[in-house]
Amino acid sequence: MSPPAPSVVYKICPAALWREAEAAGVFFGAPVDLADGFIHFSAADQVAATAAKHFSGQRDLLLVTVATAPLGAALRWEVSRGGALFPHLYGPLPLSAVRAVAALETGPDGAVRIPALD
Repeated sequence: MSPPAPSVVYKICPAALWREAEAAGVFFGAPVDLADGFIHFSAADQVAATAAKHFSGQRDLLLVTVATAPLGAALRWEVSRGGALFPHLYGPLPLSAVRAVAALETGPDGAVRIPALD
């Protein structure tokens, strides 16, 4: 089975952590990424489930859209939740690969609202 090859992947990130990355010019990852040894990303069809599982009830979140081509071989698709292939970046994320950063809303029920993604 060949891995998916979308042109972008997504990272949900607390705004304060992302602002630190912008100031530093590079994103080294959230605490979970640093503990696991890679930066966790999601494909478009995985973002909503990732938000529900890991970010429910959290506020001040951003959705970072990242181009896959500049990441090269450091981006690997590996089996994770439910046997699905998820994108993992082995190394820091250069901000030059970021295509968009958008604020996410959290509803009164704690659900993170994900916009329509390509």
